[in-house]
Amino acid sequence: MFSFKHLNRIVSLLVAFSSYVRCDNTTAPTRFGVIVFPGFEALDVFGPLDALNLNSYDHSMNLTIIAETLHPVRTNHLPWIKYHVNSTFGAEVLPTHTFETAPPLDVLLVPGGLGTRAPSPLLNSTIAFVKERYPTLQYLLTVCTGAGIVARAGVLDGKFATTNKRAWEEIIVLGPKVKWVPKARWVVDGNIWTSSGVSAGIDLTIAFIASVWGNATATSIANGMEYVAITDSHNDPFSGLYNLTMPAVQP
Repeated sequence: MFSFKHLNRIVSLLVAFSSYVRCDNTTAPTRFGVIVFPGFEALDVFGPLDALNLNSYDHSMNLTIIAETLHPVRTNHLPWIKYHVNSTFGAEVLPTHTFETAPPLDVLLVPGGLGTRAPSPLLNSTIAFVKERYPTLQYLLTVCTGAGIVARAGVLDGKFATTNKRAWEEIIVLGPKVKWVPKARWVVDGNIWTSSGVSAGIDLTIAFIASVWGNATATSIANGMEYVAITDSHNDPFSGLYNLTMPAVQP
């Protein structure tokens, strides 16, 4: 005989199923983009991408590499910097899309590097792209001084964020309305994830993967990389190394 007990059970199952479907549709991004510009920091890009690449073996994902033009983008030989030695060391990547042709994205990664100190107007198109695309993103991730680009786009206004501790003073002035956190390996505020310098981008990405796909997946990826991930976002030894003694602001 059918009863309210059976009805309640059916309703509970339907609610659980709808929650599962809703979670699957809204928390698993598939369309990833990374911005590159002359002087980007190599590990800022390739550290996170390596972790995400391993994740893509088991989850549907695609990658767009975005720059101002489709010409190769180098990590060094910046015309506004006076080099003391004649070195040819460096790497370059070939973008897949320009700012004008980039497809819709779920996640955008903005790296740092010496290129974030480029004189105006060299970064104007990069900043404009971040400002334009942010409202349509599911997540925005920054590594190192990439937070300075996002701050200049106004996206971090009123939000908690962190950046490279060695470059702290020169970056935080780019975002006077940002709630900069001096002691943090990474910071999450809403759908924006910002990290400290260079290698911290890997920790941010492992934490991001854990948030979206679960701790087991993140741990498996870190182990596959033979990388000992920092899982405590407040574990930041470089804050003390560079004497960032201002009162800590916490999200």
